[in-house]
Amino acid sequence: MSYSCTSRGNSQDPSSAKKPAGSNPARDAGGTDSGTDSTSNGSPKQTAAMKVKKGCNSTDVGVPVTTEEQLLASTVITPEDVLGLQKITENYLCSPEENIYNIDFTRFKIRDMETGTVLFEITKPPSTDKASEKRDIDPNAGRFVRYQFTPAFLRLRQVGATVEFTVGDRPIENFRMIERHYFREKLLKSFDFEFGFCMPSSKNTCEHIYEFPPLSEDIIREMILHPYETQSDSFYFVDNKLVMHNKADYSYNGGT
Repeated sequence: MSYSCTSRGNSQDPSSAKKPAGSNPARDAGGTDSGTDSTSNGSPKQTAAMKVKKGCNSTDVGVPVTTEEQLLASTVITPEDVLGLQKITENYLCSPEENIYNIDFTRFKIRDMETGTVLFEITKPPSTDKASEKRDIDPNAGRFVRYQFTPAFLRLRQVGATVEFTVGDRPIENFRMIERHYFREKLLKSFDFEFGFCMPSSKNTCEHIYEFPPLSEDIIREMILHPYETQSDSFYFVDNKLVMHNKADYSYNGGT
């Protein structure tokens, strides 16, 4: 079965961030996709409605500072824990085995919202059932992506990121992603998205709308001159517990 949703998230320069008003900065938006799909044995399943929540700002205001060492020693890592991080992590904060929901990202696309131009697209190849090949797979394969963009990317104001993912045989409540971008030791932007509820054995498509804060000309120049020193952590939570951690780095000197 499949679903689709669109989420919109904003970011702020942490130096000017303000604490969101109210106890629940996210607002509900409706989303349904009716129809049928088939399970692996060919029997049809009914597609149900899915609630979609808009993304909200992530800020450091009022969040205790945390370190990677502290979190690696914790048995449970929460959204507030990663919002307290002051720099990119050197290690993954959870193992692949902690993804007990079998969340698998199968397709990813980035587009410029103003022109519709596709800037990046990747599809995961079909998995193999051969036991010998499975033993040779790096357990961290698929957890890291390297992007190369042109300098013009740094001047975009709104980018859409479409993700397609499947889930295993248990439902997922409160699926949430926090994504934090750094240049060297400076936090550039932090995004917070909620995917909503995912039914078991479902295939889901969601587009997150990133609204980028303006960067200074000095920062833009430095980011272009120092490829792959811009990095991001993507943390995925189910019921406020970290279950997946992906990483990426970025170059903005493509075409120069």
